[in-house]
Amino acid sequence: MGIHHYFKSLSDLEKIYRCPGKFKYDEHSVASHSFKVTKIAQFLGTVEEAEGQKVDWKTLYEKALNHDYAELFTGDIKTPVKYASEELRRLFSEVEEEMADKFVKKEIPLPYQAVYMHRFQEGKDDTLEGNILSVADKIDLLYESFGEIQKGNPEPLFFEIYQEALSTILKFKELTSVTYFLEEVLPDMLSEKFIPQNELRLITKKIIERS
Repeated sequence: MGIHHYFKSLSDLEKIYRCPGKFKYDEHSVASHSFKVTKIAQFLGTVEEAEGQKVDWKTLYEKALNHDYAELFTGDIKTPVKYASEELRRLFSEVEEEMADKFVKKEIPLPYQAVYMHRFQEGKDDTLEGNILSVADKIDLLYESFGEIQKGNPEPLFFEIYQEALSTILKFKELTSVTYFLEEVLPDMLSEKFIPQNELRLITKKIIERS
């Protein structure tokens, strides 16, 4: 029990797979996703800082590392389902937060509970760090879906996820780091060889123009 249980639970995140049963070529665990999101957020924060923004790195790292810890209790829920409506999204968030709070009160020693209550809260807020987290999360989701599309997975879900992820990224286009991603990174992704290349390019162009 206690911190031992918390440390042990970190390995459990390696056994929780995103979009279970849908990935045909590469499976992605919640643990690996959290690592990738943190690395992506680090780069986005670097771009913002280079352009004069003040980045609270401690807050950014804590948000990125902890943003999906509550999936230890709920498992991964496919993005198109989880975000089907604001009400559904709110309910999922409330359940995750309640279960995380119960875990903290049971396993984290009292002197540190307030800190972990804060760390396990929803990190995607209106701060610069919260916005960076939102973008980093969707960039990794974009890459996960792109990897399956590129390799020829016929599951339509990955086109849906790709479109949802890109649409969400574009909601933060006022960020310099998002402009950088759209102008420098996304074109490189779409220039790689894969079967539905023209289709995905057309989808991407329509989403960007619509934004």
